[in-house]
Amino acid sequence: MVSEAKTHSMQIVDAHCHVWDLSLGKHPWLAEGVQHPHRYGDYSAVKVNFLPEDYQAAASPWQIAAAVHMEAEWSPDDPLGEARWIAELNEETGFPQAMTAQVWFDRTDAADLIAAQAAFPLVRSLRQKPKAFATAGKWSRGHRLAGSMNCPGFRKGYANLSQHGLHFELQTPFWHLPDAADLARNFPDTLIVINHAGVPGSRDPAILRAWSEALATVAAEPNVRIKVSGLGVRGEDWTTDAQREVILTCIRLFGADRAMFASNMPVDGIFRSFPQLIEDFIEITSVLPERDRIAFFAGTAADTYGFILS
Repeated sequence: MVSEAKTHSMQIVDAHCHVWDLSLGKHPWLAEGVQHPHRYGDYSAVKVNFLPEDYQAAASPWQIAAAVHMEAEWSPDDPLGEARWIAELNEETGFPQAMTAQVWFDRTDAADLIAAQAAFPLVRSLRQKPKAFATAGKWSRGHRLAGSMNCPGFRKGYANLSQHGLHFELQTPFWHLPDAADLARNFPDTLIVINHAGVPGSRDPAILRAWSEALATVAAEPNVRIKVSGLGVRGEDWTTDAQREVILTCIRLFGADRAMFASNMPVDGIFRSFPQLIEDFIEITSVLPERDRIAFFAGTAADTYGFILS
């Protein structure tokens, strides 16, 4: 019997993926012999080139309508280099169709760099991973952790986004999501897109409850959307059932018009092949109305990143 997932004709926009060419020597964390701390643990399997043809081969037999490259921690001493390289890649291959570029809001030249990033036609948004407390127990409302979303230096740079029509891509542990809600309220003209489902990081019921509560806090702000990706859990096998609650909670809290599918390939390929990942999402969302599935798999991302779908 052929599953619905394998025969589904729905368009798919990938709101968060990566491409890289390690021969450029621009990704310090992917260098040979380097192992940075990572929530997935050993990520050696992704230390290979992943270019447009590799992405398309990994997705086969699925055809992805459009994809957004997420900045991949390009060397910060060349802050515009990744956007320039992606633009060249798009000219050569037509892929990716949009990108999120790197930013460091507390740099003294942040305003100039944000303006320069905005000048690249493919750049729709910027990402910096704010400083965060290592555990939920260390977080408290109103903290002023240097480099965090509450930091004055961070906010000074952040204030430049709206004038360039750029939105902010946020990856942070879930206990910092109330800070994101404050940021959204304080800068209502800037869209925030939460990366990786708000990083629940576990399937322990108590942690999922805390994650869900934090997520609800930020979902209450109208200028916040979420990408459902990065669902791997260190040391645990990926199963469809293990992802069900997280995926459906994101869609329930934000609504399909503010939630979007994303692959996080090739990093999530550590846990699941690209086709299997898509099939899992399609099976899990089969309980939703068709209109919501269309929005989740393509429409919301197309609206967020400015794609016109056929």
